[in-house]
Amino acid sequence: MAGADKFTHLGPQSERTEITPMARKAAVSSALGSALEWLDFTAYGAISATVLPGLFFPTMDENSALLASFATFGVGFFARPAGGIVMGLLGDRLGRKNVLLFTFILMGLASFLIGIMPTYASIGVWAPILIVLLRFIQGFALGGESTGAQLFAMEHAPADRRGLFGAFTNMAAPASQVLANGLLFFITTFVTAEQFTSFGWRIPFLMSVLLVVLGVYIRFRVDETPAFEKLKEKEALAAEARGLAPVQRHVLKTHGRSVLRLLLFWAAPASCYYVVTVFSISYLTKTVGVPNQTAFMCLMAANVVAIFTTCIGGAVSDRFGRKPPLIVTSLAMLAISIVYFPMLHTGNPFLIFLGMAVFAGSIQAQSGILPSFFAEHFPTAVRYSGSALAYTGANLLFAGPTPFVAAWLMQSFGGQVWIITGMCVTVILLSFVALLMSPETRNFDLNRSE
Repeated sequence: MAGADKFTHLGPQSERTEITPMARKAAVSSALGSALEWLDFTAYGAISATVLPGLFFPTMDENSALLASFATFGVGFFARPAGGIVMGLLGDRLGRKNVLLFTFILMGLASFLIGIMPTYASIGVWAPILIVLLRFIQGFALGGESTGAQLFAMEHAPADRRGLFGAFTNMAAPASQVLANGLLFFITTFVTAEQFTSFGWRIPFLMSVLLVVLGVYIRFRVDETPAFEKLKEKEALAAEARGLAPVQRHVLKTHGRSVLRLLLFWAAPASCYYVVTVFSISYLTKTVGVPNQTAFMCLMAANVVAIFTTCIGGAVSDRFGRKPPLIVTSLAMLAISIVYFPMLHTGNPFLIFLGMAVFAGSIQAQSGILPSFFAEHFPTAVRYSGSALAYTGANLLFAGPTPFVAAWLMQSFGGQVWIITGMCVTVILLSFVALLMSPETRNFDLNRSE
């Protein structure tokens, strides 16, 4: 893996560079596009816990139907690495803009079809089969969108604002949690429970048509990134001779260590995020006895805080470098993970919110730095595929299994929550070591071709 860690430095950043109108359009396009895609992805998660079990798995008992519904939710996570890898390879060959248009339309189409999907009562076993297929397509599209949108904003951004521009894109995840739950709350306010089960749950997915039209319009008005255009001029891809498969081998051969370090670094934020947003809700409502409404309101309020810490993380990394704020937030994650479940166990809404806000806020601050930190590790020719391999790989190996592994550990250790604390501490320490082994990247040239 010779050459895996060779970087070109820009030198110290002493002057603020001008933000061009196209850079602003790229940032808005990436942030709105990701938010709209995450909104559909997150809305499915909320629906899978409420009406989907009875509508698509009515032949099962209540608990089995809920598990089956959550399994369809998990399918999206397993599809994300496939989308990240395939779209990453295409993005490095065909351009960021073309791939992002495709993933956006694909997500909108899958979500719209979910909105008009007949239930088990209408088409029998085909209903759950088709819902799983559409959920896979959703995950595939989001896997390609997540990394691509980050790079699209990053490669348009001024060199000294890359952290902040990348953070705008990653605000989508916490914002989608707030928007999706707020939209569903708004719908349930104006329809009865029977009407929500009949048609109300379909509304967020049917709205995808309008969102796709808006998103495509915005993205058509943004040019391809300067870094990719410069790469095309130099003919660095040599696509005619290389094809798709050699590009993938090139990434792993020349930048395999970077991919592995970044994958291990992102293990903790990926895993702990779903401890907060998924497992904590189950723990609060089933073990502590907190009402569902209180648990969800605490989580929504924590995600509002996380939206701001995402931007703060990116902005701070532009001033002090990527690693210092990542080290500080990693230590904050380690500290809060030790006292997190004791705070939840009190049942006090303020302490629950505080614990969730600090944990989720620390994670999302790292998420705000992620786009610049990941992108700066790779040259333009393999930036999309390299970043996608690391990011989606961490989500596959650590994020997706977390709720299941946490529940299994709790059962295996007699309901003792300290084992979940131990799991969080272990994965945070693993990520911390990978971070310390990684280079500082703030001054690396994003336009380098090798």
